[in-house]
Amino acid sequence: MRYGSVCSGIEAATAAWHSLGWQPAWFSEIEAFPSAVLKHHYPTVPNYGDMTKFEEWPDEPISLLVGGTPCQSFSVAGLRRGLADPRGNLMLTYLAIAQRHRPRWLVWENVPGVLSSNGGRDFGTFLGALGELGYGFAYRVLDAQWFGVAQRRRRVFVVGYLGDWRRAAEVLFESESVCRNPAPSRETRQDAAKCLTAGVEKRYDFETETLPVAFSRNDDGRDAAENITPTMRVAGRAGGTLGVAQPIGFGAQMSVPQTDVDLMQTLQAKNPMAVAQPVAFDPYNQAISEVTHTLRRGSGPSHDAIPQTLSAMQVRRLTPVECERLQGFPDNYTNIPWRKSAESPDGPRYKALGNSMSVPVMRWIGQRIQKVQANEQSRN
Repeated sequence: MRYGSVCSGIEAATAAWHSLGWQPAWFSEIEAFPSAVLKHHYPTVPNYGDMTKFEEWPDEPISLLVGGTPCQSFSVAGLRRGLADPRGNLMLTYLAIAQRHRPRWLVWENVPGVLSSNGGRDFGTFLGALGELGYGFAYRVLDAQWFGVAQRRRRVFVVGYLGDWRRAAEVLFESESVCRNPAPSRETRQDAAKCLTAGVEKRYDFETETLPVAFSRNDDGRDAAENITPTMRVAGRAGGTLGVAQPIGFGAQMSVPQTDVDLMQTLQAKNPMAVAQPVAFDPYNQAISEVTHTLRRGSGPSHDAIPQTLSAMQVRRLTPVECERLQGFPDNYTNIPWRKSAESPDGPRYKALGNSMSVPVMRWIGQRIQKVQANEQSRN
């Protein structure tokens, strides 16, 4: 599969799809730092820059067009000018590129605010144009926290397939959902789960609360909770039961954590999140000086990324490496030589990561597309 990418950023799509054997034909990115990241990791892939100048690009065939056009005009936090904002109009440029290259597949991403922008008319315009171009489509809101990363990042994904909406639906929806017989699910709520926003001193009711961190109900270590958030696991300790003092996410400009702030909030390009330092502790309020192992640079105690001697929650900003992990990138993916320096400053890394798609979500979409194609070939 050869694909073209617009608004490429630091290329979550390529980081996700490389393992599938897919190859990027070209990128389109105008920001200086993300462009440098692309050149560093993918020196043989051309970056055509400004997507509005697509008519000047080589007429190279592609099988898929992917892009997350700027979301500021559709964000609930933005001005909500929708298609009146030139940045919003880039979604129509995306469609014009699709019309020129006629790829079999389209993958488009944006914030959930696009669904209600201008009373839903902006999104309706986009979908209507897809239909006029001959693409069947499906769309779904996917949350990165269910794909193995420790942040809530809800995004709208539109998948288009030239000539058949059923192929697009097969990608985004499991078979039971397409058949209108979805499996039971928990009720969606706006507030964060209790165990993510409660203070450290809270005593949990193990019979009624689902814990996203490693806990055992018995002192001998048996009967541990199964649904453990992967990035929040704690190494075992003989003769006792360990848990994690949950980190509370909040704006980096705040001086103290607030218990009513969503822990797993979306990583943003501006004002990177700060966290109350997660420290391993005994569920019965006995603090110990051991940090969660995912914050270590290596496997031994000498490789801790943060101090070992912590007895209470401490406030700090997320490191760029932790932000890379929150988005599913390899460690130091954005730490490239930059402006005559061997390493990159934190600021551009935070911005690029905050603007990026989530790698695990993009990997799942790619795997689903590959599966649909394989099924189609077997039917033929």
